[in-house]
Amino acid sequence: MSEKLKAKEILKNKFWIVESEGEKVATLSIGEDSQLMFSNNTGTRFFKNIKQLSKNLNAEITWSPIDTTVNQEEKFEIYGFSTSCAPYNPMFDVKQRLALFTKSEKSKSLYCAGYFIIKFDKGWVKSFCPKLITVERYETKGPFKTDIEMRQELSKANAR
Repeated sequence: MSEKLKAKEILKNKFWIVESEGEKVATLSIGEDSQLMFSNNTGTRFFKNIKQLSKNLNAEITWSPIDTTVNQEEKFEIYGFSTSCAPYNPMFDVKQRLALFTKSEKSKSLYCAGYFIIKFDKGWVKSFCPKLITVERYETKGPFKTDIEMRQELSKANAR
């Protein structure tokens, strides 16, 4: 008997979370070369199509589309990058290519809009809208427009 897997769409036609009996077991994405990339705790494998994936995993896969009814809370962004709160004093640092903002009208602390990965002594960590001073003091990669892009870069950085 084959295993039953459910692929929940996260990014339209690009990225899915794969679950078995409600538990996350893997991720599935489509690369620029149209190959399927299946990643789980045993590693990453590539497949040419869904049929090959199902056969190799000995699994029946059901697909669920993006749930658009999920919490439609207010989202903020500047220069195409998400922010953690309503941005004040937005500015763009052309030299560093960073979208900057403050969290209140009179604040002097600058924050970087978007998703980043930051290398601390213990390794790379993810960060959403870090302070500018943190980005200047530590090795960073970003900004990324989405959480998914940031997570992909984090896994590459940790693999090195």
